[in-house]
Amino acid sequence: MNNQTDYEWIEKTAKRRKAVKNAVIYIFLSIWGLMVLFPFYWMILSSIKSYSAYSSEYIPKFFTLSPTMQNYAEAFTAVPLGRYFLNTLFFTLATTALMMVVIILAAFAFSRLAFRGKNLVFALFLSLMMIPNELVIITNYVTITDLGLRNSFTGLILPSITSVFYIYLLKENFEAIPEELYKAAKVDGTSDLKYLLRVMIPISQPTLVTIIILKVIECWNSYVWPRLITDDAHYFLVSNGIQEIRENGFGRENIPAMMAAVVVISVPLIVLFLVFRKKIMAGVSRGGTKG
Repeated sequence: MNNQTDYEWIEKTAKRRKAVKNAVIYIFLSIWGLMVLFPFYWMILSSIKSYSAYSSEYIPKFFTLSPTMQNYAEAFTAVPLGRYFLNTLFFTLATTALMMVVIILAAFAFSRLAFRGKNLVFALFLSLMMIPNELVIITNYVTITDLGLRNSFTGLILPSITSVFYIYLLKENFEAIPEELYKAAKVDGTSDLKYLLRVMIPISQPTLVTIIILKVIECWNSYVWPRLITDDAHYFLVSNGIQEIRENGFGRENIPAMMAAVVVISVPLIVLFLVFRKKIMAGVSRGGTKG
C-alpha cells in the first residue's frame, strides 16, 4: 500500500514539475514573441496615425482613437510606388526562374554525373562562399558597367541567377535519392534530362519550393545591388522606392506616411511566409538530412 502511495506521490510531483516547466517555457516564448512582433505592431500603428497626431505625441501612445488611411494614399501618390512594385515583381520572377534552372542543372551534375575533377571543382565552388559579399559586389559592378548594362533589368538580374548555397542544398537533397533509381533509368534508356524532370524534381519538390520562397524573399528585399547599379527611377525596386519616398516624396519628417509605404511593401512577404512556413521548415530539414 505504501509503495502505491509513494508511486502516486512521485507521479504527481513529476506532473507538477512538468507543468511548471511548460508554464515557464510558454511565458518565455510569449514574452519573446511580443518582443519580436512589437516592431510590426508599431509600424502598422504609426501608419494609421495622422501626421499632426503623430507629431503632437511627446510621449508615444500605443493606440489611436482616430485611425486614418490617408498615409497609404500618399504612399502611392508621392512617388510611383505602383511602378516600383511592377519592377520588383518582374525582377523577382525573372531572377528566381533563371536561378532555378541554373541550380537544378548544377546540382544534378554534381550529384549524379561522373566527370574528371568533380570533387575538386565542387570544393572550389564551395570556397566561393568564403569570399566577402562586398568583394563580389565590386566585381559584379565593374563587370556590369563594362558590359554597358547599368540601368537595365539585365544588369539587375544577371548577378543573382546563381547561388552556391542553394546548389549545395539541392545537391545534398538529390544525393539522398537512391542511386539505384538512376541506374535503372539508364538501363531503360532514359536520358539524364528526362530522369531529372520525371524523378528527381518531383521527389525534391519540398526543397525546391523552399528555395523558391527564400529566393523570392531575397529578391524582394534586395537593396544594395539595385541601389548601386541603377540611378534611373524607371528601374527602381520597392526597396529603393523607400529611399526615393524619403528623399523626394513626402519628406524625412512624415514618419506615418513612411510607415504606410513600409507596410505596403512588407505585406506580400509576410503573407508569403505565413502561407508557406511549413514547407520552408520541411524543405530545410529535408535538405540537411541524408538517408
